[in-house]
Amino acid sequence: MTGTRKTAADARHDTEGPRPRSGPRSRTRSPSRSGARTEARTGTRTRRTVTAAAFLLPALVLLGALVVYPIGYSVQRSFFDRSGESFAGLDNYVTLFTDDTIRTAVRNNLIWVVVAPAVATALGLIFAVLTERVRWGTAFKLVVFMPMAISMLAAGIIFRLVYEQDPDRGVANAVWVGVHDTFAESSGFPRARPLPVHPLEAAGGGAYVTKAPVRAGEPVALPLIGVPPARMPGDARPARAPAASGGGISGTAWLDFTRGGGGKPNAVDPKELGLKGLRIEAVKDGEVVARTTAGADGTFTLPAAADGAVLRLPASNFREQYNGVAWLGPHLVTPAIIGSYVWMWAGFAMVLIAAGLAGLPRDVLEAARVDGANEWQVFRRITVPLLGPVLGVVLVTLMINVLKVFDLVFIIAPGSAQDDANVLALQLYRSSFGTDADLGVGSAIAVLLLLLVLPVMAVNIRRMRRENRR
Repeated sequence: MTGTRKTAADARHDTEGPRPRSGPRSRTRSPSRSGARTEARTGTRTRRTVTAAAFLLPALVLLGALVVYPIGYSVQRSFFDRSGESFAGLDNYVTLFTDDTIRTAVRNNLIWVVVAPAVATALGLIFAVLTERVRWGTAFKLVVFMPMAISMLAAGIIFRLVYEQDPDRGVANAVWVGVHDTFAESSGFPRARPLPVHPLEAAGGGAYVTKAPVRAGEPVALPLIGVPPARMPGDARPARAPAASGGGISGTAWLDFTRGGGGKPNAVDPKELGLKGLRIEAVKDGEVVARTTAGADGTFTLPAAADGAVLRLPASNFREQYNGVAWLGPHLVTPAIIGSYVWMWAGFAMVLIAAGLAGLPRDVLEAARVDGANEWQVFRRITVPLLGPVLGVVLVTLMINVLKVFDLVFIIAPGSAQDDANVLALQLYRSSFGTDADLGVGSAIAVLLLLLVLPVMAVNIRRMRRENRR
């Protein structure tokens, strides 16, 4: 009986049927609910895409109008002639490598790309490292970085004045002439010369000699003209008439010119000044036996050994004064302009490198010093390798920048040397908008510039991606 007896739960089970299992296996999804979720996800994705496109559309329109279209039009225009009506093929590109002016621009661009970024980066590295531990380092960095606040136009005007040939106006030549005159004897009376009635004659090489030998006891007159009153020595005094000397040779060297007229040649007039500092030599048989210089009043004396000698005024008295270096001449104009560029951008390099230097692990540097490395070894073997990524950023940025340099060359280089300082950006302007404009050649130069910039940009993008992966 017990085996056949059913409980109330069994009876209820028989009546209601099997109860569905609970748990994840027993759950079933309705096809309608799954499709609704898929459609919702698709709609959300579509809305996000439309929203992103709506925000990006203005930027894409500007990018296309200001970048893509000009590039495409320049490429197309480079295959047409000057008028833009006849197809010229590759003629414009052939001109780039056959025209002497454009080839000079290409050569100068290569010099710019190699020299300017390297020098600016090296100076920035040196400034950043040397000023890291000094108290006035911040002030020094501020001074070095200040040229970045000046526009290229203003910097060009500044350096056009700095490189002036006249030492009285150009700072570079003023310094250069000052250093030169410190170590080289300067000329006292450039362009001074005697008159035909004077007792002097040319001796070759710019020197002058007396027409007859001098004799002891006979005063010697050495008059000259051609010295501007403003170039006379400031402490020159009125000349004193030559007087006889007992056993030696005496005389006077003076400027035989009276302002306002009225003077007599070969005679010392009251208003005429002595040629202070004029060098005088006594020459016998081709050898100098005595030498002297004129005093403030022009008087001079020579020993008795000069008796019977010919007095010579060396050419060093009359040579043109040293006027410095032709910084804007055909040979130095490109290095001079590169110098102005480095002056502007060395501060930019210094600031970026200093920021990278501040993030270096100090324990590595201190460990190297503890192991016995000197500062040069620490700098060369640790600091520079650790700063490699920063140096790469600075170098690539400056390389892209110099490929577009235009303002400095256009402003600093004078018209006579502009062909020698020419670069591609300047030649692009001259070919496209100059007096003999050829838009076909100008467009070809623009395409060439683009092709030169693209590899540098590709290297920069590749480096940035590598840094992001780290």
